[in-house]
Amino acid sequence: VQLQASGGGLVQAGGSLRLSCAASGRTFSNYAMGWFRQAPEKEREFVSAISGGNTYYADSVKGRFTISRDNAKNIVYLQMNSLKPEDTAVYYCAAIRGCATMRDKDFDYWGQGTQVTVSS
Repeated sequence: VQLQASGGGLVQAGGSLRLSCAASGRTFSNYAMGWFRQAPEKEREFVSAISGGNTYYADSVKGRFTISRDNAKNIVYLQMNSLKPEDTAVYYCAAIRGCATMRDKDFDYWGQGTQVTVSS
């Protein structure tokens, strides 16, 4: 599976962005998808995942971010609303065959990352 993330950018606090992750190479619907992020000098952390009909969110983004997928287009989205400066990070999409977890080490395939910067 090859993953290509896009949609990052610079936005003011309170604004919105929608990240996209296009997948190719294997049967997209067989994979659970996740989003992780890494801020400067911090560990990579779980943001959200979608697995079957279930969605999962880190507490820090719950109620503000929404993950979704379009299996016909092989794309997973992360709609980010009410952005905060602490959301600033490089965001990565990842794929795992089977059920999603919140551990980055469990995911098999990774995209290249897209920078999200939220100004105060």
